[in-house]
Order: sequence, then C-alpha cells, then structure tokens
Amino acid sequence: MPNGTAAAATAGSARLLLLLRRHGHPQAVRSIHRLDPSDPFPGTLGTRRVDWKASCAFLSSKAAAGPDSSSDKPLSPSGDPPAADPEPDDDGKGGNHRLSAAINGVRTAAAAGALDLVPISNLPRPLTIADLSPAPMHGSRLRVAYQGVPGAYSEAAAGKAYPNCEAIPCDQFEVAFQAVELWIADRAVLPVENSLGGSIHRNYDLLLRHRLHIVGEVQMPVHHCLLALPGVRKEYLTRVMSHPQALAQCELTLTRLGLNVTREAFDDTAGAAEHVANNGLRDTAAIASARAAELYGLQVLADGIQDDSSNVTRFVMLAREPIIPRTDRPFKTSIVFAHDREGTSVLFKVLSAFAFRDISLTKIESRPHRHRPIRLVDDANVGTAKHFEYMFYVDFEASMADTRAQNALAEIQEFTSFLRVLGSYPMDMTPWGAPSSSASSSTNPPPPPPSSSAPPSS
Repeated sequence: MPNGTAAAATAGSARLLLLLRRHGHPQAVRSIHRLDPSDPFPGTLGTRRVDWKASCAFLSSKAAAGPDSSSDKPLSPSGDPPAADPEPDDDGKGGNHRLSAAINGVRTAAAAGALDLVPISNLPRPLTIADLSPAPMHGSRLRVAYQGVPGAYSEAAAGKAYPNCEAIPCDQFEVAFQAVELWIADRAVLPVENSLGGSIHRNYDLLLRHRLHIVGEVQMPVHHCLLALPGVRKEYLTRVMSHPQALAQCELTLTRLGLNVTREAFDDTAGAAEHVANNGLRDTAAIASARAAELYGLQVLADGIQDDSSNVTRFVMLAREPIIPRTDRPFKTSIVFAHDREGTSVLFKVLSAFAFRDISLTKIESRPHRHRPIRLVDDANVGTAKHFEYMFYVDFEASMADTRAQNALAEIQEFTSFLRVLGSYPMDMTPWGAPSSSASSSTNPPPPPPSSSAPPSS
C-alpha cells in the first residue's frame, strides 16, 4: 500500500483510541491492526468493510453520548495534547466535532484498504447454511414425511425414529420422496418389508428412481384392531375395510370370529378408519391401530386380531444426504446392482464376494429391470429364449467404513454393469417387545404367546 496512506491510517488510529479513552470508552475497541500488504484479497466480498463500518457506527454513537467534551484537547500528529485549547466551533461542540473528524479520517483510510477493525462480539452473526438447514438431531423438531393419515403405523414409526418430530402425512409413497427432495420435509420414514406380507415393492422401485439415501431403520410391531362406530356390534357387520396387507394379516382371525363379511381394500389402515367415521358406516368395520380409534372416535370391537403376534414391519429413514458410516456399532448397508452378462454365474460371484469375507446378508430381492425387462438368448441347439432382466437389492451386515465391505463392493463392481449404495446406516437393535393395548373397550383378549398362538390348520 502507499506509505502516505499507511501513515494516515496509523495516525488516525492513534487519534481514535485516545479520544475514546478520554471520553470514557477505554474498552470499546478490541483491536485495531493493519491489513497484511501481501493479502491479495483485502476486504473479500466486502465482508471486512461492512464489519468495519458497523464497528465505527457503534463507536461513534458511544463517543457522542460520552461526557462533556468542551475540555478536550486537540491532538498533535504524535498523539500528545498541546498546551492550549483551540477556539470552540460555532456550535459549541468542538470536542465532538474533532472526534467526528478523527473517525472520518479513519474511515477514509479504511476505505483505501489501510486497516481493519475486528467486529465486537455483540454484532449480529451472519446466517449460514446451518441456520437454513439445521443438522438432524435426535429429538429435534424435524419435519418427517410418511405415507397415510394420522393414526397410521407409518406415523408411529416416524415418531419412534424421530421423537417429537413434526409428522407430515402424504397420500402416496412417491409424494413422501418428493417432499424430502423439495425441502418440504427433512426426512421420510417409509415401509419396505413386513414379516408376513413380504417386501413392499413400490418403495424399492422408488429407492432406485430417486436420489435419497437410507440413513436408518426402525422396526415396528403391528397390532391390529377391529374398529367400528360406537354402539355397533360385530354381528351387524357386513363389510371390513383396510389396507390389503392388513386384511391378509387378519384373515384367519376374522374367520375365527365368525364374521361373514366382505373384504374391501383401502389405501391405508388409518384411512379406512377415517372413512368409516366420516361417512357414518354402521355396517362397516375397519382394521387399524388403537390410536386410529382414538383419533376418529371409533370403538374397538376386537383387539390384537393379527394372525401372528410377531408381525413386524421394517421402515427405512430417508434423507437428502448420507450419514458418515462408523464401526463402533452394528451397521447395515443396502445396495442395488444389475448385470448384462448371461447365465447365473454373476449372481454367484456377488454372493461369493460376501461369503469369502464372512459378511452376512440379511436380504436379497430381485425386481425386473424397468428399461430392459426382457433379454433374448440365442442357442443353436435349443433355439431362442426370453429371460427377464433383474435388478438385485441386497442388505448386508457391515458398515461402509469396514474394509471388508469396501473390498467386497470393489470386487462386485468388476462384473456388474450397475452398482449403487443406497445407504450405510445403524441397525435397529430395539427388542421386539409385546405391543401394549390402549383400548379399554376391547372384547377380545390379546393372542397367547407365539408357541400356542398358531391357529389350527384347516
């Protein structure tokens, strides 16, 4: 920087410090220093200049409100006061005028890039990305999307995954995916498989179509109840509504109760309960949770009507960004891959890559390839055959921070045409406790333990 500018800045700084001390503000400035002349970007993006102006405005207001300045002495270039006072200005405020002049001199020097003021601690802190998108903390008020209406099992899973979250109901699974992608929700909690009904294929297809990451899992025991309007008796029922899987999971119990009813599929269990309540259907019952009965004013005609008391649904937690895998607790990793080679040897090689490294697989699921569903195979001996092309979904018990998992995927990538890691996340180690019943109007006791709960074979 020019020598004249630097000298002016130093003199201005000394004047400002002495004036502030004499006006009773010795601690107003934390530090004043010159900019590094070698800095190629002084005042980058205007940040330093904005902070400096804010500090000067604060100091100016403090000094103007200080004690009477009529006895102030003008400063010499060295910073020492002279022997005699100059004549006061016409407005009788010579001290304040000199202070303003000193501050203006420092401002001029700073505008030339000569010095910088460190902002004091009580100035507003600039917003960061952390303020706009708070880091997910367990128990914070995250917005969590789920499929269904209030009272659905997915809502309970969202509450277990993120206690005290703001649950956002969605009418379709894909809407929940889009809610997270569009920043309407922070997370999504969606079912992927049930111990009785098997995999929920729609969500596996959506995992491949969207770019969300699995960041956790939660397993929820399913406790079905038979719900109807208050005063309705079981013998008056002619129809039962619920999700298709819920109807299948309660088929044997409905028969055992002697109900001669038609089964009608609905979008979700809690939605069926809401439909019965809103339309006053006295000849129709719904299969849903006890919480749905509380929300929609229904009575519980029978409690725990699932055919298997160990009925459990597994949900995955989805986010826009993956989490950092760890090795200090049990982790699970989900992948999807495809191959364009003939024969079954590719699948065998994939399984061998895990077996040789002693990595346990917890799930393997095949889905037809959407863009290449059929593969033609020509054989001179047997002719032309058509085979399905598949995508394979695999879950295995290892973290991506584990060297074994990294080496296994590196080997798999050599003989697959497509490989994608859907997520590496902590396993849900919560024991499957017996679900508690909250319905006081139950007329059917909960089923006995699993050893004696199996209905007689027909």
